[in-house]
Amino acid sequence: MIVSVNSVRVSSVVSLALLAGCERPAPEHAADALTFSSDVPGIEERHLTPDFWLARTPDRDEIVLSAGEIDAFNRRAFDVADTMVRLDALPESLDRDELVERIRRISKPPSYDRWYANGTKLTDADWARFDAMLNLDGIEERNPLRFGMVVERSSMRTYPTDEPIYNTAIPTDIDRFQENGLFPGDAVAVLHTSSDGNWLLVQSYNYLAWAPRDAIGIGDLDAILEYRASKRFLMVTGDKVLTTFNPELTATSELQLDMGVRLPLLSAAEVGHALRGQNPYTSHAVLIPVRDAGGSLAFEPALVARSQDVHVGYLPYTRGNVIRQSFKFLGERYGWGHDYNARDCTGFVSEIYKTFGILLPRNSGDQRDSVIGENLRFGEDADHAARIAGLDTLDVGDLVYIPGHVMLSLGEVDGEPYVIHDVNGLNYASPDGGLYSGVLNTVAVTPLTPLKSDEGRLYVDLMMSIKDVR
Repeated sequence: MIVSVNSVRVSSVVSLALLAGCERPAPEHAADALTFSSDVPGIEERHLTPDFWLARTPDRDEIVLSAGEIDAFNRRAFDVADTMVRLDALPESLDRDELVERIRRISKPPSYDRWYANGTKLTDADWARFDAMLNLDGIEERNPLRFGMVVERSSMRTYPTDEPIYNTAIPTDIDRFQENGLFPGDAVAVLHTSSDGNWLLVQSYNYLAWAPRDAIGIGDLDAILEYRASKRFLMVTGDKVLTTFNPELTATSELQLDMGVRLPLLSAAEVGHALRGQNPYTSHAVLIPVRDAGGSLAFEPALVARSQDVHVGYLPYTRGNVIRQSFKFLGERYGWGHDYNARDCTGFVSEIYKTFGILLPRNSGDQRDSVIGENLRFGEDADHAARIAGLDTLDVGDLVYIPGHVMLSLGEVDGEPYVIHDVNGLNYASPDGGLYSGVLNTVAVTPLTPLKSDEGRLYVDLMMSIKDVR
């Protein structure tokens, strides 16, 4: 396994005594201090603060891409990434075959077994029941598209149901019907409605799946695009913030806003000196999408306290801001497909880059394979030495891809590259030459080269590409 000693990478079995720093002498006065402990190799408590990494990044305040360059990056992303969709470029309607094809992109039985939470394996009859939810009989010869906006954080699902489905008889943290998350202000095209009328098949800018009807207000596309194009807006830069409580309108009171949510700002002239019983001058006044009783989209003013972690406009895209934003998720529980009111590895990096105005494909494979950014790719014939040499190109904020996972580079300590990532498992070589298997299930800082997959292969030897987002 690859570890770093005195800035030189060498191959050996990871020595926990060398890397982990887990066994430390107890302080003389145990009651006066807490001893840091971790089963992650190479981790010390100092590694868990953004200031440690900022101090090691001399170019932390240099602009990586200007606003104009970010606009060009996004235009290229939509041009070259098959999974990224301009809603205003969609057709006015889909014929029956086109709509069925889109439904089957996301909703189809897998080629391997699935289980309910009670340990019962799904049968053909169960899959037929899920298929009946798709309302295929309700598809017309021509099916006009509608458009909407998300009014509260919600899930995107494989099938139009909240029922969790697993790939093992013993439930895990990974619900295989969970696909993605949607957030207030996200624009979507509505393609179809489920048999029970409670779910909508929606296309966001980077994903197609089923979303709850009650989380989406249906509206005019021009009004939706105008909202999204607001020149003066508030960017949510914290992991989660809340709108200010108000007793008059539940839809805008203590609404959760996740990192990357963008809301148009309102002027003092537009809101006056009292908004639902509160003087707004200590807050940012924003326009929130809401769903009226008939399901239509409307907009209401709301307040976000100036004390909340928000920023007027996008953050400057600097290496330092990448570090600062990534550490705001440190310790958050891993959430496959944005489950658990959290996010997974690609959600983690996507929401960080949204705060700079940068849009990425949803899934790690789509991000990895896209030609956007500057890419160093490793073919199947790349040997261990070639992949190790590739690590020398890493800069802070670069994205490192292995099958099914993405990590964000933080920099090096004594020649060892470190990453921050939203990760489920923890595997590395134990001192006896076996495989230590633990759990992370969180946004974590780890060294890169000691980590192994469940099968015991080094992450480095699985590395497929490194992407510099520029």
